[in-house]
Formats: sequence, C-alpha cells, structure tokens
Amino acid sequence: MSIPSTDVSTRRIVSLAASAFVVLAAEPLFVLVDTAVVGHLGTIALAGLGAGGAIMTLLAIIGTSLEYGTTGRASRFFGAGRRTDAVNEGVQASWLALFIGVGALVLGEVAVEPAVRLIAGGANATSAAAASWLRIALLGLPGMLLVQAGNGWLRGVQDTRTPVRIVVVANALSAVASPLLVYPAGLGLRGSAIANVVAQWVGGALCVAALRRERLPARPRRQVMGAQLVAGRDLVLRSAAFQASYLTAAAVAGRMGAAQLAAHQIGMQVWNFAALLLDSFAIAAQSLIGAALGSGNVAAATHTAWRVARYGLVAGLVFAAVAAAGWFAIPAIFTSDAAVTQQTHVLWPWLIVILPVGGVLFALDGVLFGSGDFAYMRTVTLLAALFGYVPLALAALHYGWGLGGVWAGLASFIGLRFVAMAWRTRGGRWLVVGETR
Repeated sequence: MSIPSTDVSTRRIVSLAASAFVVLAAEPLFVLVDTAVVGHLGTIALAGLGAGGAIMTLLAIIGTSLEYGTTGRASRFFGAGRRTDAVNEGVQASWLALFIGVGALVLGEVAVEPAVRLIAGGANATSAAAASWLRIALLGLPGMLLVQAGNGWLRGVQDTRTPVRIVVVANALSAVASPLLVYPAGLGLRGSAIANVVAQWVGGALCVAALRRERLPARPRRQVMGAQLVAGRDLVLRSAAFQASYLTAAAVAGRMGAAQLAAHQIGMQVWNFAALLLDSFAIAAQSLIGAALGSGNVAAATHTAWRVARYGLVAGLVFAAVAAAGWFAIPAIFTSDAAVTQQTHVLWPWLIVILPVGGVLFALDGVLFGSGDFAYMRTVTLLAALFGYVPLALAALHYGWGLGGVWAGLASFIGLRFVAMAWRTRGGRWLVVGETR
C-alpha cells in the first residue's frame, strides 16, 4: 500500500478514529461502570479500588510498548506493501505479552501487601480492601497484555472492525458480570476483580484467534522480539514516568484522607475516560503517518498531522463543555457521600481546563508515535513529570493545598508536554521515511 498524495481523506481519518474510539471507550467505560458499582459499597471500597487500580496500571506499563510500538512498526511495513511482515509483528508481540505478563503476575502477587500500604498510607481498612481486589485482578494481566498486542498490529494494518468486535464482546460480558458478582452473588469488591479478569482473558483469547486466522507461523522469533524490546525501551520509560506521577498523586491524595482519595479516583476515572476517547485521533494519526512514512510520502504525513490536531482540539472542547455541564450530575453517578462530592468539586475546574489542551496533545502524541520518535517523547514526559507533576503534588501535601494542588500538578504535566510536542511537530526531525525508523 502507498499513499499517493498529501490528501488523506477525512473519511479515512474518521473511520480509523471511530474504530479506535469504540475500542478505547470500552475499557474505561467498563471501569466507570465498575467504579459506580463499587462506589455504592462505601467510601472504603471505592478508595480500595482506586489504590488497587493504580498499582494494576503500573504493572501494565509494558503494554504501552506492545500496543503503540507494535502499531508503529506494523504500520510502516503495511505502508511499504509488506502486510505479512506487519502481521508477524503481532505474532511476536503476543509472545512477549505472555512471557512478560506471567512474570509480572508472579512479581505482583509477591508485592501486593507493601504496595497497597504505600498507596493507602499504611495498614488500614483501605489497604485491606485494595489487597483483596488486587490479588484477584492480577490474574488477568497476561490477557490484558495480549489485547494490547492485538490492538497494536490490527491498527498497524488499518483493520477497523476486528478490534471493535473483540472489545465489545469482552467488555459487555464483564459489564454485566460486575454488578451481578458484587451484589446478588455477595462477593463485594472481589466480584469487581473477577469481572475484570473475565474481560481481559476473553479479549486476549479473541486477539489470539484473530492472529490464527492470518495463517502465519506461530513460533517465536527472537530477532523480531528483540527489535520490539529495543523499540519499546523508550516507551516503557515514558510509561514509567506517567505511572510514577499518577502513583505519587494517588499516594498524596490517600494521605489527605479517604474522601480525597475517593474523589481523586472519581476524577481520574473521568479524566482517563475522556483522555482515551480523545486518544482515538492519536491512533488514527499513528496508523496513517506510519503508513505514509513507510511508503516515503512526507507530504501526506505532514498534512495529516495538523488535520488530526485540529480534530483533537474540537473534541477536547466538546468534552470540556460536557464536564462543565455535569458539575453536579457526574459526581453523583459515583457517590452519595457528601464529603467525597465536595472534594470532586475541588478538582473539577482543573479537569475542565485540561480537556481542550489534552485533545491537541494526544493527537500530536499520535503523530510522533507514528513516526517512531520515541526517544524525544520519553525525554519530554520524564522532564514534565520530574519538574511539573511530581513536585507540585508533593508540595500540595506539604503546604496543605489540598486536592486542587494535586490537580494543578496534572495540569502542568499536560501543559509542558503540549508545548514540547507542538514545537517538535512544527520541525521536521520526526519525518524519517522507510520501513523502519
């Protein structure tokens, strides 16, 4: 496949973004449903879900390299007309998902107790609730990584249908299971964890089935997996910066009190939901730009980059308007506790402000993901975390700024990255053509 002109049609961008939208929305939508279900068990259960979920996300950081790294490599092969090599990237990424997933599962089970106590501020009711959820949820980690590897190669070959079918089936099953297991079955917070595991393994099995339909050799190839690990090195460091920042913020909120941690959990789930939906334009950009650079078409890559950024801005403004209109209604979905609701109103203005900026930022992230400019993205993210998010979150605890200070840190993290990514995209150093960077 090649892209013959600078005009990647709006229809193609929207088609890829819409597919990514559904895939990206399904998981956080289930998490939102799960948060609402658990929220009505009480503040301790909701805070426990927040602490356990933060650790689970940390253990899954390798999935970023499996997903985005695989898309970048596969899309370049696809753009060069080498679809078989593009799909083989998915085969090898799936082997890595299994190997790494099982290893992380073992390590995670060993470290559950000290990890949840670090987030929850010691041995207390919140850490006990988090541990009960996390020990079960960890069993789904290999399945989660298989889904991320599957999404990576499917996006690389611009398959817009298969990822949608997989994610809808897996998460619909889990969304039904969660409230049934939590309440009628009487499993409480553990029922939420079981529903997570079901979704992850069903999705992983469906991704493996999609690979088998391609009828390629399934044996692991050390050379390809080694290249993927090298390409993913910077992405892992970038993800580590994200998760270190998020864990620091969660730990700070936990030390402010159970109401603050519960409100932070609500705010972060709403932010993550909106951010992943906005990221659908980044997925479209990554796939199209990787294919354009793989075929040697620099003009198409440049033209597409700024078009997708404009779409991201519009989407971010829409989400900001919805968040503003839902000032009272959205927090009420997750909690009836007056103290928790009050704390959500502390962070809500920050949430509204960062949504439009995030819309453009995520689109530009997709541009550089597609070009394989991972080292620059790694450095920018590390610097924004070290000099923005983390120090402001810690200062909020030290100086008594409350949850607003923690979210000011998140705003600085978004703003610093936005400036750096816009500057990079305006230059031409990311425009490297060929089947691999």
